[in-house]
Amino acid sequence: MYQRILVPVDGSTTSNHGLDEAIQLAKLTGARLRLLHVVDGLVFSTGPELATADVVGVLVDAGAQILSAARSRAEANGVEVDTFLSESFGSRICHVVVEQVKLWKADLVVIGTHGRRGIGRLFIGSDAEQVVRASPVPVLLVRLPQSGTGDDEEGHVKPVAVQAKAVS
Repeated sequence: MYQRILVPVDGSTTSNHGLDEAIQLAKLTGARLRLLHVVDGLVFSTGPELATADVVGVLVDAGAQILSAARSRAEANGVEVDTFLSESFGSRICHVVVEQVKLWKADLVVIGTHGRRGIGRLFIGSDAEQVVRASPVPVLLVRLPQSGTGDDEEGHVKPVAVQAKAVS
């Protein structure tokens, strides 16, 4: 079963739902978690903010705090965990996630997702979708419940399982 679960985190409610699902899986299987946060410097590549190194420093500090909080959450549940902070300048977040899958030899990726469809997905894009397409290991997408649907009688989020296969 799964022994190395990679969990991208950004501190959002959606991300935390994915983390909670990963923690439950890790408890069931005895897996270790790797929490990944990507500082996306590309956000500032088109504006004057790029010239301000302080902005990147603030983003790195915020990322470290997000990882620390997520690590505490996993450890409080008795799960072995480590963290990885990536500073990405020019790479999409999905590429960093897939690279970590390969380098860390993860056997599952768990991602909290908004589950956007239609025009919203076209405009915003989906790193989760791109991870599913490129990942050599299975990817579990966990969506937030939507007004009375998507959760069970105890209020747990129903995960959306997606099997990703490597293309040779």
